[in-house]
Amino acid sequence: MDMDVDEPTKGEEEKKGKPIIVVLMGAPGSGKSTFCEQVMGSSVRPWVRVCQDTIKNGKAGTKAQCIESARSAVREGKSVFIDRCNLEKEQRDEFVKLGGPQVDVHAVVLDLPAKLCISRSVKRTGHEGNLQGGKAAAVVNRMLQKKELPNLSEGFCRITFCQNESDVESAIRTYSGLGPLDTLPHGTFGQKSPGAKVQLGIMKFLKKTDAPTNTESTSNKVQDSNASQITGGKDTSVEGTGLFIESGSMESKKGERPVVGSAGTDVSLDNAPTLAFPSISTADFQFDLEKASDIIVEKVAEFVNKLGNARLVLVDLTHKSKILSLVRAKVSQKNIDSNRFFTFVGDITKLHSEGGLRCNVIANAANWRLKPGGGGVNAAIFNAGGPALEVATKEQAKSLYPGNAVVVPLPSTSPLFCREGVTHVIHVLGPNMNPQRPNYLDNDYSKGCKILHDTYTSLFEGFASIVRTQKKVFKGSFGNLRLKLPESEDHSKSGPTHHSTNTYQKIKREDLHESERNKRSKGDQAEAENVSDSNASKSNLQSDGSKNKSWGTWAQAIYNIAMHPEKQRDVVLEISDDVVVLNDLYPKAQKHLLVVARHPGLDRLADVCKEQIQLLRTMHAVGLKWAEKFLHDDSTLVFRLGYHSEPSMRQLHLHVISQDFNSAHLKNKKHWNSFNTAFFRDSVDVLEEVSSDGKAILNDDESLMSVELRCNRCRSAHPTIPKLKLHIGRCRASFPSTLLENGRLVTAPSNSNDP
Repeated sequence: MDMDVDEPTKGEEEKKGKPIIVVLMGAPGSGKSTFCEQVMGSSVRPWVRVCQDTIKNGKAGTKAQCIESARSAVREGKSVFIDRCNLEKEQRDEFVKLGGPQVDVHAVVLDLPAKLCISRSVKRTGHEGNLQGGKAAAVVNRMLQKKELPNLSEGFCRITFCQNESDVESAIRTYSGLGPLDTLPHGTFGQKSPGAKVQLGIMKFLKKTDAPTNTESTSNKVQDSNASQITGGKDTSVEGTGLFIESGSMESKKGERPVVGSAGTDVSLDNAPTLAFPSISTADFQFDLEKASDIIVEKVAEFVNKLGNARLVLVDLTHKSKILSLVRAKVSQKNIDSNRFFTFVGDITKLHSEGGLRCNVIANAANWRLKPGGGGVNAAIFNAGGPALEVATKEQAKSLYPGNAVVVPLPSTSPLFCREGVTHVIHVLGPNMNPQRPNYLDNDYSKGCKILHDTYTSLFEGFASIVRTQKKVFKGSFGNLRLKLPESEDHSKSGPTHHSTNTYQKIKREDLHESERNKRSKGDQAEAENVSDSNASKSNLQSDGSKNKSWGTWAQAIYNIAMHPEKQRDVVLEISDDVVVLNDLYPKAQKHLLVVARHPGLDRLADVCKEQIQLLRTMHAVGLKWAEKFLHDDSTLVFRLGYHSEPSMRQLHLHVISQDFNSAHLKNKKHWNSFNTAFFRDSVDVLEEVSSDGKAILNDDESLMSVELRCNRCRSAHPTIPKLKLHIGRCRASFPSTLLENGRLVTAPSNSNDP
């Protein structure tokens, strides 16, 4: 039987919670296997993927084999993904019966548009079940005609419906965040049309039949809202409940708690990345409201068109807010798209749960110590974010100067992440005109206005960096489609995030991200890229001086180990002043080590200059020492030392990897090509380039990740990873001449002439 398994770590073996069986449902091309791969690559919970296409030693098997595999995995305390289409009730009944008091059975319905599923299925290559090309369209269309959506009465305790990529990413985050002992609330989440049974088939799409556009989603309704429209400079408010803000009739309901949106803006639709921010320095710091509103409008006008489809939302607690009134009046005189910037009345920590507005990033008017306390927005956000926000903030910076910002990826343990879908908090510090507070400017508004300009620049550039980074990650996850940032799933509870060893074990994955961060300029035409790097402020610097790329929490694991190796001695093989050595958690070969630099400010190879040449030599020497140690134990191995041109994990690290590539964790084309194309830079070449030119050549073209699979010895082409692995196990050809030169390959002395 062929199952993809993430083995439990030592801590997980000591304590096991209730297993979960997740029955995935969706047409071919809906992304079921990708869903499994991403969760299994990032979750600390032990998962098993049961796929009928590969259940019989890599070949297609039977449903009965899948049931037995799932039952066996559950007995071992592992959670299970059932990776089958499961579109009809009878196809999933037997899997539901595996549930019981000690096993929860969930359904995740990838109910994506038929046109998208068909397009993916037709275009893909190397599919495990060989469903690709022209025949795929008819199969997908036929299967969708028989679709029966699940309900709780079938025996599921939780059902999650995903109608778009944002929903899928939200569900991935929900299951990725589950710890070994965590559970999720029961119920149905995300269903937009409970009575729906059949999607439009392909013939409907060819006829360009439009689906109804007026269907309301209970999960997307704006509850108790008060919509404010800006039309031709007029400010008119309409109160209502449970509505989309559109032109046309709106039901009025007096006395409801106000939540204000701008003209023409559907605050219930959350397909765009959104930053919610308070007015900076106008409350406790007593900055002049007229001057502050001028600066807000000026900076919004400067940035709003540089952020692609992203939105900026100015938030205050009361509809009587003077700053909101001033900004609305002034923005109406500008040519600013009301779908890209609007004002909103509500608690910034409860915008989704109470106002129906989902914002993936919120700004905090912080104090210089970046600590909880005081009052106003800072106290509210730290209180809502919980201890996880305080810990994450300390990891990024210890203090903050006026005019600057620090971007903090929000751990999945934070209530703001779980309840509101907030992925990042950006702390900013503006100018102070209050003599009772630190850094008082003594009414110097010339200096104060400059600092406030810098503050909003830092804030919006921090948001832009998040948009760019997340776009690259999620664009690669589900095809070349328009970006929609991930949304948090309502009522979800995420498992604990440990910022040391367990973080590395939980989230270190190269399945997707090793190449997605490569998309830095080539082929990326997102308008968000227009934010000029030349205008980068101090907000783009970490406290240690390195450039802030808004590395996600998952990408910080190696950095945390390098900075504090004494806390993770169970995973560290060697510690020195310059480097730490550890096993790659998901090795792509029999032997796969990482030699990680301990110097702050070196996130990746692009950060290296001539001053770091001695460090690179040290890293190479340490890697060479470990390769030789392995060769002493097994002289048949061959090693290569090198760097990825654009890594997925923060902190410069050297790969020491054997060339057999015999590993269950090597699963897809990106894994292979990241080590067997020009994307992988040999350490000896990097040393020469940095020594002579002061920098290394970076081959970070995204197309390198999609080139055909070729044997690293004879260079023969192969259609799939399984077939490539089979060939590699038998191939005895010499390595290409380019690898045999300049010491790029490390072999045992007896093998040095013919590796």
